[in-house]
Parts: sequence; C-alpha cells; structure tokens
Amino acid sequence: MIGTQVVAGVPATAIRPASAADTGALTDFFAGLSMQTRYLRFFAPVMPGPKLVRRMSGGDSCVNAVVAVRGGVVIGHAMAVDQAGPHGARTADVGVVVADAWQGLGVGSALMRALTAGTRARGVTSLTMDVLPGNHRMLALIARHWPAARAESSGGFTTFCVLLAGQPQQVPQARPAALAPARL
Repeated sequence: MIGTQVVAGVPATAIRPASAADTGALTDFFAGLSMQTRYLRFFAPVMPGPKLVRRMSGGDSCVNAVVAVRGGVVIGHAMAVDQAGPHGARTADVGVVVADAWQGLGVGSALMRALTAGTRARGVTSLTMDVLPGNHRMLALIARHWPAARAESSGGFTTFCVLLAGQPQQVPQARPAALAPARL
C-alpha cells in the first residue's frame, strides 16, 4: 500500500503505513482496548511491551504494518509478518485489531484490503491467520473476503490460509457504516 486511503463509510478515517513515530499512539491504542479485544488479538488479555510495539509499527524489515487513524488517534492496526513458506513461496502471517467502539464499521475490512495490497506488492503469495473460535467478527471477515480459505483447527484456534497467487482477488467494499462509533 502506498500513501493514505480513506475508509468508506467512516468519515475522516484514513489507512496509512505505520511508522516508528506511531509507537506512542500504538501503546495508547492497545491500552484502550478491552480485555476481550486484546484476548482475541493476542490470545491473552495482555498489553504488548515496548519491543513488540516497535515491531508492530513496522520497525522490522519483514513487518508490514498499517494503522487506521481518525482525528489523529489510532483506531485500528494490522500487520503482516513475512515468512518463508513451503517450497520457497513467500507467505505472511496477519493480525488485525480495531478499537472496540469502531468494530463492525468496516475499519477491519479496510485495514485488511490495505495490508493485502502491500503483501502482494512485496511478492507474498499467501496469508495465514490464526483465529480463536470466539472471534466471530474476524471469522465473518474471512468468510466474506476469502470463502475458499483453507482452515485447519488445532490447539484451540483455527489457522486460515489464503492464496493470493494469480489475479488479484476482489475484496468486497466495507458496508455503509454509522457515522459515529458504537457506545460502550
């Protein structure tokens, strides 16, 4: 992904590459997530430490990270960590999280579109995503965007594999969303 993209249906929200300058904002963002949301993203209700936040801001050459920003505040984060896949193919492990008040408004889908575009541009041919069974929004996002994703369950979570080879897949646009975040 190059430049900044606007999230359809969520006024004044932009998706842009994360940078080292975002570490403070990302720390605040993760601290503001509910325990449930942190659990669904990190598989534990933990706060990422400074080293992980630096990595999540794209501070590692194999990490592609994007943020959703509204009014100067991070409301969503997604990252893809490039890895060597089977037979030398390039794959990326993906994680996405959206602030509780902004979930269900298309921010996660916009982050995923931007992240997918960036991984394709780097020559990645597949994505993997580990998802807990209670993460209904992520399961629905995967089903909408990649209904042919291969799924394997083990250890209390499901790993989805999405092939990106060939023609770019059509990722549905986010559905129209409310103009204000949900009240908690």
